[in-house]
Amino acid sequence: MHPQPADPELPEDATGPSGVVPRPDDETAEEPSRPEPATWQALPEPVRDRIAELAAAAVAKLPVADVPRQLRPVAKFAPAKRAKLGGTALLTALGESSQFRTAVIEWLREHRTDVLDPNAPESVAAAAAAVLLGEASAAGRVRLVAKNAEETALRAERDAALARNQRLEAELAQVRAELEQAREVAENARGEREAEVEKLLKRLREQGVQVRQAKDAAEAARAEAEHGSSARADEIAALNAQLERERQRVANERARAERAVADAEVARQSAREAREADEVRLGLLIDTIDGAVTGLRRELALGARGARPADMVRGARSGLGQGGRIQDVAALDRYLALPNVHLIVDGYNVTKTGYPELALADQRDRLIHQLSALAARTGAEVTVVFDGAGVLSVPAAVPRGVRVLFSERGVLADDVIRSLVAAEPAGRPMVVATSDRAVADSVRGGGAHPAPSAVLVSRLSRV
Repeated sequence: MHPQPADPELPEDATGPSGVVPRPDDETAEEPSRPEPATWQALPEPVRDRIAELAAAAVAKLPVADVPRQLRPVAKFAPAKRAKLGGTALLTALGESSQFRTAVIEWLREHRTDVLDPNAPESVAAAAAAVLLGEASAAGRVRLVAKNAEETALRAERDAALARNQRLEAELAQVRAELEQAREVAENARGEREAEVEKLLKRLREQGVQVRQAKDAAEAARAEAEHGSSARADEIAALNAQLERERQRVANERARAERAVADAEVARQSAREAREADEVRLGLLIDTIDGAVTGLRRELALGARGARPADMVRGARSGLGQGGRIQDVAALDRYLALPNVHLIVDGYNVTKTGYPELALADQRDRLIHQLSALAARTGAEVTVVFDGAGVLSVPAAVPRGVRVLFSERGVLADDVIRSLVAAEPAGRPMVVATSDRAVADSVRGGGAHPAPSAVLVSRLSRV
């Protein structure tokens, strides 16, 4: 067995005043202080995952005496799930048990000699090896990994925002081009209508001249008829008939001219409507751009969301500081697809239905992460309520999209759930996941839709 390695003091560099890293055999070297278990959990996610993967590979092969009792169930997990599901427990055990940590290092030295190189070219592998071996350079390597991960995330967010902006600009340019084209079509139509009206008016004037000439001829004929023979009377009658026909024709031409004017007015009205429709589309596009900016501000944490009714319920504290019954997963999905739906979860009632073999803290963590994925997929507001009695510490942070509440001393989680339902405005869709018949019956009176815990567990297994 090799001597037990010292734990790295991750928050600060373990260098001397002159910047020289002290060696273990130096008489003046000071042994680094052991980090608390929380220090291991505070490592960057890539380093945590790497250490959890190495510990998961070793824990299944170590003698039972070298494996802490709380990790023995983890050692029985399938290899593909051991690091993912037991990663938090493995890191905690590495920070708390020097015997377990030494046993893991010895096994890795014997079976995975390539993974304990603090000078490996890959930064995550080097940082994980330095942390496990207690190297003085561990803090610097961990900070380098954290910095690289943060820069990568920021670059990805920037590229996504630029892509969205370019796409919206292209759509705006297309709408503007379509608007300009519609304006040109409207102008052309108006010009054609005006030319047609002008042509009809010209014809009307010409026909008016003809009518006046016919009238003059009729008057002359009438005067001549008064002094002439009866044969002239037939001529006068013919002229009168021709005059009537001309009047009728003029009236028809005038009606056509009026219809042309009406058609031109319809064309102008259509052009105005097309312009208004284009303005509405442009306004919708501007609203879309505004929504994109709002989403970007939310992604970059530049703005804070206002309090919701569930945040104002008494008798509970945050983890950070007449409906119908739902009988199957398909019905639950239909309710979760409703706009502005609020899913309220009876925490321990669901976890003890789905995975009672886990410790209570592990039950809470697993349920919270599954609910976070469900909230991201459905867009529902999600609140989970746990009994606060016996809870020594609440989580310092929870995944986005999940509100975690613990009932205060002397208050039951069931009563908190009833208060949450009563706090919501009438008409808002609510789903309460619980197998407690008393709770289900009471919330149904408040308009919520109760769903058995087994239905929610089945739905979460598909996330």
